[in-house]
Amino acid sequence: MGVHEVVVVGSGISGLSFAWCAAGAGKKVLVLERRERIGGCVYSRRSDDGYWYELGAHTVYNSYSRLLDIAVAAGLADRLVRRGPARARFGLLKDGRVDWLTPPRVLLKLNWLEAALCGPVGIFRGKEGRTVEEYYSGLVGRGNFRRVLSPFFAAVPSQRADAFPVSGPGSLFKKRPRREEFPRSFGLPGGLGEICAAVAAHENIEVRTGVGAESLRPVGSGFILRTDGGEEIETRVPAIAATHREAARLLRDSFPELSASIAAVGEVAVESFGARVRRDRCWMPECAFVVPVDDVFYSVVTRDPFPDPHWRAFAFHFRDRVGREEKIARVCDLLRVSPGDLEEPAEERTLLPAPRIGHAGIVAEIDRRLEGLRLGLTGNYFQGLAIEDCIARSEAEWERLKARG
Repeated sequence: MGVHEVVVVGSGISGLSFAWCAAGAGKKVLVLERRERIGGCVYSRRSDDGYWYELGAHTVYNSYSRLLDIAVAAGLADRLVRRGPARARFGLLKDGRVDWLTPPRVLLKLNWLEAALCGPVGIFRGKEGRTVEEYYSGLVGRGNFRRVLSPFFAAVPSQRADAFPVSGPGSLFKKRPRREEFPRSFGLPGGLGEICAAVAAHENIEVRTGVGAESLRPVGSGFILRTDGGEEIETRVPAIAATHREAARLLRDSFPELSASIAAVGEVAVESFGARVRRDRCWMPECAFVVPVDDVFYSVVTRDPFPDPHWRAFAFHFRDRVGREEKIARVCDLLRVSPGDLEEPAEERTLLPAPRIGHAGIVAEIDRRLEGLRLGLTGNYFQGLAIEDCIARSEAEWERLKARG
């Protein structure tokens, strides 16, 4: 039986940032990842020639202070790359036509008479207990919300966000102070996956890929984790940083009430399809993303803010259960290319939390059931889906467990 001080299940940004905290405190950390790659929703797809694009999370900002702390400590601060001019152009796709916009021009899409009738009343309504649709419809009108705002909000979490809580745990937008010494939005020369690789390279962290967790049970003052290969690992401090569905499964036998609380989180599956295309084969002007008003995908995000002289890349985030042939046909139709022009295509199916009104209560119940347990629980289903939200949760969980001694 192997013995490790800290064992983390899941190598997404939540698991890696928890491991980073523990390793920084001098603990030896083992990270187990069921898949053959690390990063979770951070997925920088790389080609043999070094070209990359993001198939998962795309953009980080200088308001992501915790992420920047990791980047600085890992020696990546001088490698941050400012996103280029294409970041300010995006498309709104409707009825087969793309309107190219910049943030100020989005306002021209609103019916200002409708907005004028709603705004004076809606601006005084609080956010507490309201959905995204309720709050923003009150500001600009229901028609404006559905025609303009709803598609853009759906593009952020790659799912319809109308029923998300507009504030608190699970909300999309949070005000955070900016660190002006860094670019407002940035990436890394090899994609955001460089941050995950830097964390995994910490001298106190060992990562094993292709190893899943099958069960976790308390034994004495610690826990026994059993892998899908039958290995048993003893640890004093386990942390589960897998999807909420996986976390609920792992805890079902030993902590059924905690498991049930986690299982109450809503969920949606997103299927991403990406490929690179030779620059001279694609008609589309350089842009950050294209958002459809009504389509089989939520958004298509480009690598154009980090331009390459020969290649462009596009990541389409599709609704669940869209067949591969339909995906390829839709990609080719929008980009006006043939299937043979899509080089090194990649696909990824991701299970994401779908917060609704009452999500704050679910999170509070999970935390209540964690009280008194030397068990860490982190992920993108607590404060929000943003990378910074995930790191904040992991840091808070490490501090809670550290306080227990």
